[in-house]
Amino acid sequence: MKPLSASEIVGNWATLLLPINADESIDFARLADELDVLIASRPNGIYSNGTAGEFYAQTEDEFDRVSALLAERCERAGVPFQIGASHMSAQISLGRVRRAAALRPSAIQVILPDWFPLTDDEVVAFLARMAEAADPIGLVLYNPPRAKRVLEPAVYERLRREVPGLVGMKVVDRGADWYAETRRYAAGLSIFVPGHWLATGIAHGAHGAYSNVACLQPAGAQRWYEQIISDPPAARELEQRIQAFMAQHIEPFITQQGYSNQAVDKLLAAIGAWADVGTRMRWPYRSIPHSEAERLRPIARAMLPELFEE
Repeated sequence: MKPLSASEIVGNWATLLLPINADESIDFARLADELDVLIASRPNGIYSNGTAGEFYAQTEDEFDRVSALLAERCERAGVPFQIGASHMSAQISLGRVRRAAALRPSAIQVILPDWFPLTDDEVVAFLARMAEAADPIGLVLYNPPRAKRVLEPAVYERLRREVPGLVGMKVVDRGADWYAETRRYAAGLSIFVPGHWLATGIAHGAHGAYSNVACLQPAGAQRWYEQIISDPPAARELEQRIQAFMAQHIEPFITQQGYSNQAVDKLLAAIGAWADVGTRMRWPYRSIPHSEAERLRPIARAMLPELFEE
């Protein structure tokens, strides 16, 4: 696959979720079936080993097998793909970057080392070495609110200047002032926001989403992105209903019941019922009962019928 420049990393990117067996092994047959459904939805791209892909809970052999499956299927179908080479250890992540680069993805994602927050100088040193290992594949920094070090927009300018291999960032929407600063300091980088804020993000200059809405319904999420481009007012109205569904029916699993974000992503896929992913998590994280997906499925379809059109 051709490496993508920052200007080419746009739109709705769907995540690969791990189907987990009762013995906590990865069900690679179900994973391949899931990938086929994602490819058929024709997203702007597909990525592996983000938070929803449980990158932190994979052995290196499993990481390599997941990455190879993604690369083989996406290359065959002509769908852009990114490999998440993240790990809490900088050294393990560096090894993952080197092996991922050999598969020629469209880009490679990393997180900042997780045990102790990095200084600005350490952030630059970390990303510079990662970018060197990824070259000529561009690097995307995954920097959500749960990161130990959440970078401020002013730091983006230094990264853009000192790490030319950095092509994009996954960040959180923080309002109009934050967007203005991001446009100022991150010019030339692809900025991705949470999926359920995609219409707002695009309106303020963001470029796309590594999308939780695609967890719910990948084909519907792609239609919504296309609507954002063609009919922004209608897309923003749908965004309001997506956010209402998330706030009323999904976020309480995190804020009130203490489930992880990745458990919620699997719940969304079970609600959408577009592939046999299941809600089972790898130990030690708790799994949301599948019965909750069955309870929420008619609610999601009633609130968001556009996402579920055949």
